Amino acid sequence: MTTRTMRLQGLLFISILFVSSVLGQVSYSIPEEMAKGSVVGNIAQDLGLDVKRLKSRKARIYTGDSTEYIELNKERGVLLVKDRIDREALCGETTPCALHFQTILENPMEFYTVTVEIADVNDNPPRFERSEIKYEISESALTGARFVLDKAIDDDVGVNGLHSYILKPTDNFVLKMISGGDGSKNVEIVLQKHLDREKQEHISLILTAVDGGDPQLSGTMQILITVLDANDNAPVCSKPEYKASITENVPVGTVITTVSATDVDKGNNGKVTYTIPNSGVNSLFQIDVDKGVLALTGNVDYEKRKLYEIYVQVADQGGLSDSCKVIIDVIDANDNKPSINFMSDSHTISENVKPGTVVTMINIQDPDSGDNGKVQCLLDQNIPFAMKSTTNNFFTVVTDSELDRERASEYNISVTCSDGGMPSLSSSVTLTLHISDVNDNAPVFEKSSYDAYIVENNTPGLSIFTIKARDVDWNQNARVSYILEDTSVNGVPVSSYVSVSADTGVIHAVRSFDYEQIKDFQFCVKAQDGGSPPLSSNVTVKILIQDQNDNAPQVLYPVQTGGSLVAEIVPRSADVGYLVTKVVAVDVDSGQNAWLSYKLQKATDRALFEVGLQNGEIRTIRQVTDKDVVKQRLTVVVEDNGQPSRSATVNVNVAVADSFPEVLSEFTDFTHDKEYNDNLTFYLVLALAVVSFLFITCLVVIISVKIYRWRQSRVLYHSSLPVIPYYPPRYSDTLGTGTLQHVYNYEVCRTTDSRKSDCKFGGADSCKVIIDVIDANDNKPSINFMSDSHTISENVKPGTVVTMINIQDPDSGDNGKVQCLLDENIPFAMKSTTNNFFTVVTDSELDRERASEYNITVTCSDEGVPSLSSSVTLTLQISDVNDNAPVFEKSSYEAYIVENNTPGLSIFTVKARDADWNQNARVSYILEDSSVNGVPVSSYVSVSADSGVIHAVRSFDYEQIKEFQFCVKAQDGGSPPLSSNVTVKILIQDQNDNAPQVLYPVQTGGSLVAEMVPRSADVGYLVTKVVAVDVDSGQNAWLSYKLQKATDKALFEVGLQNGEIRTIRQVTDKDVVKQRLTVVVEDNGQPSRSATVNVNVAVADSFPEVLSEFTDFTHDKEYNDNLTFYLVLALAVVSFLFITCLVVIISVKIYRWRQSRVLYHSSLPVIPYYPPRYSDTLGTGTLQHVYNYEVCRTTDSRKSDCKFGGAGSQNVLIMDPSSTATMQRIQSENNILDEPDSPLEVSG
Repeated sequence: MTTRTMRLQGLLFISILFVSSVLGQVSYSIPEEMAKGSVVGNIAQDLGLDVKRLKSRKARIYTGDSTEYIELNKERGVLLVKDRIDREALCGETTPCALHFQTILENPMEFYTVTVEIADVNDNPPRFERSEIKYEISESALTGARFVLDKAIDDDVGVNGLHSYILKPTDNFVLKMISGGDGSKNVEIVLQKHLDREKQEHISLILTAVDGGDPQLSGTMQILITVLDANDNAPVCSKPEYKASITENVPVGTVITTVSATDVDKGNNGKVTYTIPNSGVNSLFQIDVDKGVLALTGNVDYEKRKLYEIYVQVADQGGLSDSCKVIIDVIDANDNKPSINFMSDSHTISENVKPGTVVTMINIQDPDSGDNGKVQCLLDQNIPFAMKSTTNNFFTVVTDSELDRERASEYNISVTCSDGGMPSLSSSVTLTLHISDVNDNAPVFEKSSYDAYIVENNTPGLSIFTIKARDVDWNQNARVSYILEDTSVNGVPVSSYVSVSADTGVIHAVRSFDYEQIKDFQFCVKAQDGGSPPLSSNVTVKILIQDQNDNAPQVLYPVQTGGSLVAEIVPRSADVGYLVTKVVAVDVDSGQNAWLSYKLQKATDRALFEVGLQNGEIRTIRQVTDKDVVKQRLTVVVEDNGQPSRSATVNVNVAVADSFPEVLSEFTDFTHDKEYNDNLTFYLVLALAVVSFLFITCLVVIISVKIYRWRQSRVLYHSSLPVIPYYPPRYSDTLGTGTLQHVYNYEVCRTTDSRKSDCKFGGADSCKVIIDVIDANDNKPSINFMSDSHTISENVKPGTVVTMINIQDPDSGDNGKVQCLLDENIPFAMKSTTNNFFTVVTDSELDRERASEYNITVTCSDEGVPSLSSSVTLTLQISDVNDNAPVFEKSSYEAYIVENNTPGLSIFTVKARDADWNQNARVSYILEDSSVNGVPVSSYVSVSADSGVIHAVRSFDYEQIKEFQFCVKAQDGGSPPLSSNVTVKILIQDQNDNAPQVLYPVQTGGSLVAEMVPRSADVGYLVTKVVAVDVDSGQNAWLSYKLQKATDKALFEVGLQNGEIRTIRQVTDKDVVKQRLTVVVEDNGQPSRSATVNVNVAVADSFPEVLSEFTDFTHDKEYNDNLTFYLVLALAVVSFLFITCLVVIISVKIYRWRQSRVLYHSSLPVIPYYPPRYSDTLGTGTLQHVYNYEVCRTTDSRKSDCKFGGAGSQNVLIMDPSSTATMQRIQSENNILDEPDSPLEVSG
């Protein structure tokens, strides 16, 4: 170890001890040229901060625009030398030399001023700008003549600066040192012995400059002197010292002063010239050689140097010279504007910060002095910020009041700083501060409540109206979704009444409303934003159903009783205005739709009766006479006032008579309508079916019970198990309730030596060992990442710095030289910046969707033998940018749905995927606004925003719409959101939901239409053609025709495909005139549907013949009467059988009960006996212990006291507990228990 190195270490040790921390200031002193990574001081300890706080508060160093020589190691809390410090390059001649920077801590932002004084090290030897200098000196030069030499320059200062000069040889000249006012040392040689050109014409001298360092450093210059002949008077300066001053901003060429000198010689020996020796100021000042005028040739800067001392040499032509000194004071001018530097990189602040929060810190620099360097700063007015001074030249911008992004989303904060010079100079810098949004505003509805009207009988899916809420927040916080709150209306969830579009707030009707069932209802809709946590507000929506005239009036009186006859009696003595009866009707509609009016539509005698228009009262309008017929029939129309109006009719039978027998005799032939007959037939068939079902069910139950009892008796009959009366003591199972049902023993072994060899104790001693360490390659390179951020956005440009790396290898020589490499096949490169510092930059574009993270492995190897290496892996996360729109799995979709579907049915699902991540990949599905046949598509289908499931809003009808298409948009949750569309085509599939419709022959109710066939018609004669259509499609509309019934099936046939009715044989005279054919028209659907048509055919040659035959072609009153008769007969027979069966069963039950009572009171004993015991060997029963069962048995085996079980592992014990005698086999018992199905028989 060299002496210089030991001195450096000593200085370092002293500098570390020299630390002061006063009022937020810390000072250190270190020597220059310290190695990189050397410790300057423990700033964490000196500031009283914990190392963890340095890390958590993101401590860093701010140096302004100057080079950063010192860095902060947050892991250790120390300041380290970051770059080579050369005091001479940094400060020049200025002493003391110091680095000034600030240590900044965030959250909250604080800073401390740090001063590091750089101590000089003797690392620069004195040097001359010229290696040699030549003089010509006259031999007549007088003793004591002085010659100014070039001054040696030593960049070091203080003790290490230039100390002295040594001149060799000293035969003719001696050295003279002159100290300047600025501390510099100038040198002259003085002639001490006359020169003699004849003895020595050329003299060579060596001037050595020596500094004061240890060890001393030196520099030399050769002085070549030529002795001239006789010029024995040297020039003399008029003043030994000149003083002048200039302002720093004076223009080039300004005359500073004039130096004058005189020489008493004449001629060329008296001509004086002025020169400035090379001393580092020749580029700034120039002197006129002949006139001695000193002028400015460069720009002087007060901030760099305040004083100049210039030595002017005056020489004559004979080589004699003199010198004088010019001292120039530089006066400061206000030539520097204040420099404004923002110390924070963040230009965003949250709107919810409190007043007084630090927005940024500002450093103001003005290198001018005095008033020129005093700075005042102001902010713009009318902004919620203020500026506070912290320390000299440092200011903080803080919030002055609360911020609200909704009032102002950004501020342009202009800072204007002015100095105190004349005129004053100023500069301004504008900081654009963005106010980041906080979810502090809930959505607000446009109205406090909503009322909407919808007409009843609406189409499901109809859009009722739209609610709208707005959120003044921004981006995701302002994205409003509408949610239907869970409530119920009349016990039914409100979601079965209405639905709300999550994106648009459109409210749709889910069902068709009926005003008569529900007149109004209300529910709540919640508007929720997309913030975290989300904010919401509710609004009440009231839906009012408007009435339609969709209900006809209902007649309450007189009651229409089908075939039964109700008549009002009017005596023949009734006068004008006699109240016959009153028609009472109601209409469930409301308003004018329920206003009823009554009119007489038909009457047997219109001149006898009238109906009150408003009250429905039927009154006589004239006197009743004997000529009025007894049987009167009135038809009254009840009509409402709706648009269009609806009506109902009622028939009122009125009997004009004085006695009931007269009425009865007149109304006995009041025929029953066909409708009454049809109803009677239906009810008779229904009653017959019900009674038959009950009768058959009763028979099946009786037979099943009989079979069951017979099987039970067979089991007991063939069993050889004896009756075992055994009475052991009763024990309760007291152990069966624990977790262990048996007793176990647990054995645990232990030794007494369980701690053996677990503890060892030793003694302690110490000695001192002094070791000389010889460097070996025993240190791997140390790799340190200088950035804490492990995330980078995927949209950065190539060349973006990912991180900086500092490589340290404490070995020396080749052992400490390091080479570093990155892994291949990754989009990153490594670049060297300065010694031991590298940057990792992006080498190509990044894509998070291809790779969401990279493991960047840095491998560094030194050049030692053997080489040592180390590697560190940085896991770099690629943050997502919303650069991918959602992509549907298909370019278009087709889906099928069968008509007559249930509203709300799920049709199918569209699916889109987004290659982005998190919120950017969250896909929402939106139904694009379009129309189908002039109706919004939202009334046909809906799309689930989250799942993409498409639901049918209404029930489709293939006959109305066969297909339609619409667009679905998939939108991600990015900002701004990206989206893509897909076309969806819905195809309605036909169902066989329509029966064929017969177009010909037309069915005209009671009227008669017949086709005539002449008796001369041959085989294949076309009688007529049945024409039918089916509005379904495909095979559902393929029709076939079949002859179902015919008066003579051998005469006619129907074409299967065309419906043509033709003769299949020759018509003869024997064929009856009146023929009736029933044709069935059937489609090909699954299941098929059909329609029937009756075709009347007349086999005749003339129309009168047809007319005579068809006059009694009634609608089979006789047929209806016969059918009714047989139905009544069948119903009576089945009812008789059913009642007979019930009577027989009840009689048998009573008889058996009476028999059991006889046996129950008899004195016959039940004798138990004791056969051998049997054990349960199977062990598979539901009870795991042996039990005795006591069963009582009486001679009445039907008396519900004995139950028999199936075969199993448990034995059944049957006994009479009241009897102790031995049971005897009594043969006569068979006579007592004489039922054939007795379950117990005892054999010998």
